[in-house]
Amino acid sequence: MELRALVTYLDRYLRATDVPDYPNALNGLQVDSRRTEVRRIAVAVDAAQATIDRAIAGGADLLIVHHGLFWDGNRTVTGRRYARLKALFDADLPLYSSHLPLDVHPEVGNNAVLARELGIDIQGGMGDFKGMQVGVWGIMDAIHRDALSARLGSLLEGPVTMAPGGPEIVRRVGVITGGAGGSVGEAAALGLDAFITGEGAHHNFFDAEEGGVTLLLGGHYATETWGVRALARHLEAEFGIEWSFIHYPTGL
Repeated sequence: MELRALVTYLDRYLRATDVPDYPNALNGLQVDSRRTEVRRIAVAVDAAQATIDRAIAGGADLLIVHHGLFWDGNRTVTGRRYARLKALFDADLPLYSSHLPLDVHPEVGNNAVLARELGIDIQGGMGDFKGMQVGVWGIMDAIHRDALSARLGSLLEGPVTMAPGGPEIVRRVGVITGGAGGSVGEAAALGLDAFITGEGAHHNFFDAEEGGVTLLLGGHYATETWGVRALARHLEAEFGIEWSFIHYPTGL
C-alpha cells in the first residue's frame, strides 16, 4: 500500500487530530520517509532504541507505536534522541505514533480489546480527560476476584498485584490501561466491584480498600500491548499488509 494513503487512512480511522491528548504525544506520522510502498509493518508499544533497531532488522516499511518519540518535550537532538532519529533516518524508516486515539478506539483500542478479552460487556466510559472518557466499564459473568486476577494474569502473561477492597464476587468492572491507578475513586463512585489498570501509586491501595473496590494492577506495558496488535490485524484484514509485533517488555 502507498505510504501516504496508509497514513491518511490511519489518521482518519484513529481520529488522530480529533482525540485530545497530551502536548508531547504528537499523534500521527512522527518521522517521514522517502519510501513509497508499505508491504510490511512492525508494531510496538514504545519507540525505544531497541524496538527501532528490531523493526529495521526485520525489514519493516513502517513502525507503528503507542508511545512515540517526543514525550520528553522540546529538546535538543543529542544523546538518545539523536541515536533514535539517526537509526530511523539511516534506514529511511517512517514512524507513526498513536497514544490516546489508540487507547479510546472502540474497535482496536487498548481498553476495548482488553475488556472484551476478559469477557466484559462494555456499558459505558470512565476516566475523563479534557471532556473525553479514556476508559470503559461493563458487566461480566459473576466471578471471584481471585479468579479475575488469575484470568488477567493469564492474558497478560505476567504478575498481577491486587488490592482486594471490593466484594469477593465481581460483576461490574472498569478498565483503563496504562497508569490510571488514580481513577480508583471514580470506579468507587460508579459502583464498580473491580477496577483494572496497569500501575498506580502507593496510596491507591487505601483508595481501593476504603472505597470498596478491588484494584488490579497488571503493569503499564502489559496492559497496552493490545491496541497496536489489534490495529495491525485490522490493517492486515483491510489491506493485506504483513505485520510483526516487537515484544519488548519493561516489567513495569
